[in-house]
Amino acid sequence: MINLIGEYNCKVDAKGRVMFPSSFKKQLTSILDEGFVLKESIYERCLELYPMQTWNATMSKVATKNRFDKETNDFIRRFSAGVKLIELDGTGRFLIAKNLCNHANIKKEITMVSSIDRIEIWNSEDYQKKLESEKQNFAKLVQKVMVDGEIKNEENE
Repeated sequence: MINLIGEYNCKVDAKGRVMFPSSFKKQLTSILDEGFVLKESIYERCLELYPMQTWNATMSKVATKNRFDKETNDFIRRFSAGVKLIELDGTGRFLIAKNLCNHANIKKEITMVSSIDRIEIWNSEDYQKKLESEKQNFAKLVQKVMVDGEIKNEENE
């Protein structure tokens, strides 16, 4: 399993290209050539960059769902809407499509943040505001999500 670590401030050029942080490259060395999938986040105005291995595992779970169920089809359509295949160019950059930049309010300054097996890409100012707004409630969130040192699941609820 991939367990990424880090938070990096990066610049986006006028064409929407970003230099992939070298620390993430090192962490993903063995699978870097497989590429990535970039998509809108479900819950936030940010983007999610999935290493292809993580994307394939996620889609394998989705593929087990009943495709004859309308809600399932609606979910799959929305979940995969606007996804882009991403490869690093020879200089280690990747391109963020305009529609994805618009969704995440990406202009020039971004923050790339590890989120276990994927990377969130935020407008840097929006990311800082998000962290500040959640600061006071974080202790309560920890208590709500974690139970006896383990991640809360349906059995613990």
